[in-house]
Amino acid sequence: MADPSTETVSDPNEAIMRATYRALREHGYADLTIQRIADEYGKSTAAIHYHYDTKEDLLAAFLDYILEQFKDAVHEVETTDPEQRLELLLDKLLVDPEDHLDLLVAILEMRSQAPYKKRFRERFRQNDEYVRYMLQTVIDHGIDEGVFAAVDAEHEARALMTIVDGARTRAVVLDEERALTTARQIADEYVANVLVNDRRGDGTQRG
Repeated sequence: MADPSTETVSDPNEAIMRATYRALREHGYADLTIQRIADEYGKSTAAIHYHYDTKEDLLAAFLDYILEQFKDAVHEVETTDPEQRLELLLDKLLVDPEDHLDLLVAILEMRSQAPYKKRFRERFRQNDEYVRYMLQTVIDHGIDEGVFAAVDAEHEARALMTIVDGARTRAVVLDEERALTTARQIADEYVANVLVNDRRGDGTQRG
């Protein structure tokens, strides 16, 4: 997701979400407190509790916020060319996070709580389903246009998500600096060798 600016916003919920973003990047999930979010917010903890009863309530709302930010970023992509759109979508999944590795750490910490916190689990599932839906939709479009081979779009979307999830985990757990860059290259190779049609719908030969 794009880094929310520190500029003042009039919507208190937006301001709290931005403060939560900054606090998570600074302290991680394990050391996150309402006080630390309040410090970033520039107001008292009571001002946050006015909107959210507990830290879990706030973080559940934050996961919704992240998904909405991602949706907005995807919808800003203007091209309808399926190959280019898939490239840009993979960039948002594997290139953009390189600038937010500390947030990735915090999100992975939150993900580890999903088996025990139903609201976290539901939101991570919703996020995953949305991303897979976007990938599948782009692949289906490419098949219809003759750009991609007649593959099982759902299966290929899941395969690309496996590349994404694996790279993010390696980047965080193993502190592997090149994990995301390597995964982006692998994704390109996968698209070229599995998805891109050998003979496009316009009759031109690939390569």
